[in-house]
Amino acid sequence: MAAGSAGGRVSSGRDLTCVTEVADTLGAVAKQGFDFLCMPIFHPRFKREFHREPAKSRPGPQTRSDLLLSGRDWNTLIVGKLSEWIKVDSEVERMRRTSESALMQELNFSAYLGLPAFLIPLTQEENSNMARLLLNHIHSGHHSTMFWMRVPLMAPEDLRDDFIENDPPLRSEAEESTGEERTWKWWHNFRTLCDYHKRVALAIEVDADLPSGHIIDRWLGEPIKAAILPTSIFLTNKKGFPVLSKGHQRLIFRLFKLEVQFVISGSHHHSEKDFCSYLQYLEYLSQNRPPPNAYETFAKGYEDYLQSPLQPLMDNLESQTYEVFEKDPVKYSQYQQAVYKCLLDRVPEEERETNIQVLMVLGAGRGPLVNASLRAAKQAERRIKVYAVEKNPNAVITLECWRYEEWGSQVTVVSSDMREWIAPEKADIIVSELLGSFGDNELSPECLDGAQKFMKDDGVSIPGEYTSYLAPISSSKLYNEVRACREKDKDPEAQFEMPYVVRLHNFHQLSEPLPCFTFRHPNTDAVIDNNRYCCLQYHMELNTVLHGFAGYFHTVLYKDVTLSICPDTHSPGMFSWFPILFPIKQPIPIREGDTVCVRFWRCNNGKKVWYEWAVTSPICSAIHNPTGRSYTIGL
Repeated sequence: MAAGSAGGRVSSGRDLTCVTEVADTLGAVAKQGFDFLCMPIFHPRFKREFHREPAKSRPGPQTRSDLLLSGRDWNTLIVGKLSEWIKVDSEVERMRRTSESALMQELNFSAYLGLPAFLIPLTQEENSNMARLLLNHIHSGHHSTMFWMRVPLMAPEDLRDDFIENDPPLRSEAEESTGEERTWKWWHNFRTLCDYHKRVALAIEVDADLPSGHIIDRWLGEPIKAAILPTSIFLTNKKGFPVLSKGHQRLIFRLFKLEVQFVISGSHHHSEKDFCSYLQYLEYLSQNRPPPNAYETFAKGYEDYLQSPLQPLMDNLESQTYEVFEKDPVKYSQYQQAVYKCLLDRVPEEERETNIQVLMVLGAGRGPLVNASLRAAKQAERRIKVYAVEKNPNAVITLECWRYEEWGSQVTVVSSDMREWIAPEKADIIVSELLGSFGDNELSPECLDGAQKFMKDDGVSIPGEYTSYLAPISSSKLYNEVRACREKDKDPEAQFEMPYVVRLHNFHQLSEPLPCFTFRHPNTDAVIDNNRYCCLQYHMELNTVLHGFAGYFHTVLYKDVTLSICPDTHSPGMFSWFPILFPIKQPIPIREGDTVCVRFWRCNNGKKVWYEWAVTSPICSAIHNPTGRSYTIGL
């Protein structure tokens, strides 16, 4: 099936320039193990004439009958290819007009056949007319064909030389003349002209020469549906079988993660065995790819899926939500370690029987932090008295059952909002897990500031501090996902003025994350104010396009015990938090050497908290979410 990859095994197609017998060829290709066939649907030698007589009136069909295959086979096993002679952006008018008519004929016939995908090559920078005609075709019918734009990762050698000789004065930037820079630009201009239409995707053509690492990273942030592997890029091993270089293998492993489909093109270059050997090698790579880590396993199926951030203060969470978070193997062992170290610091050995530490779990949920604290006390051989404070009356039922069946009188369950509770005594240690993907976005600062009134003067908060981080990203996939979130009764761009929790997958991070807002507890400021403002600047190292910002956080639970979801310091195996995404309304083109400057505000009016953000360099965006008009977090 050419429309989407099968789970687990490699989905692959065979690319042919000329097919004499469709059904026989399809059978032969299937026998070799391929899932689909890429072929021209009009004969390569059969140029049509649409404007001049007598050729215009030549009788007979323009191509073969659709009856050669069943409808189901056309729908699932054939990817169409545009005839190579068609040049709709030719400067020769007659060529252009003939090409336009031929293009529409081929697009309409592929829609009539119900092909799952249609390959269109981009071979030059100027493709405006192609984009216009394709967009008109997409908007005019009810067909569902995907359009795979076939773009080489590097511009072909001859194009490069030709280009450098003929018009050096036009391009001052040296990088403009490199093949690896130019082809991405062809693609970027094309998809921009098509307004990022989600049916216009990418089929990258992999060359024997690979571009540099950061260029590959940029391509992998694009909506790649297929990778075309010419047989000429394969090397031959000692036994005469095709293999790929280490660099190519690394690229293939990353393409596996994006579930792209592979298309083998070109003639046979290897052992007597038939084309199966190329497929067998891809299958071999697939079997030997690095196994997913705990985070990747947990996140399976959530890739690039937008979720609204939780608002546990306003909404009571469901049992299943608690259940998901409680499964995290890392988070609670780190909390246990933090409480353990804190108890050892606060209670000297000689007082271990007499000194009973008062520990309050604020936002106890279904009790995992209570259990972690009790385990820590046992491990430290110190005595604690626990208050489990929870505002969700449904979760309190679970806590009461724990107390009745396991905890006993050591734990007091309190059904109350921590900000309104009048504590019977002061706490030595306050433990909470109120952090969201952006650190403060579930209003941990406001909750803990309100709760510190029942903390002893030398009391400890776990966590003690947390910092949010932001990084600029490029991802047309996520830009399109956000665009699709438009709601009828809201402002047409409201979906771009709110953050989303998302397992980032098909994206390119353009620079290292920078620290944004930091909060510390207990808060010793004379006047407590959790409003914040920061200006972050990122240096850009390649031409690209900015679609928004990924948000992360790092927290110090106690001394050297930390949790992080920042990419470089991510707590291994922890999956309780996905990153947060702050989109921008209009994609911003970035040039190598630019500085991206973003300004972020955290605002609060006593009833709610919200973020506002704006890009001010290299160009200014609008300020997103002024007055919290599209998104707020309720206090």
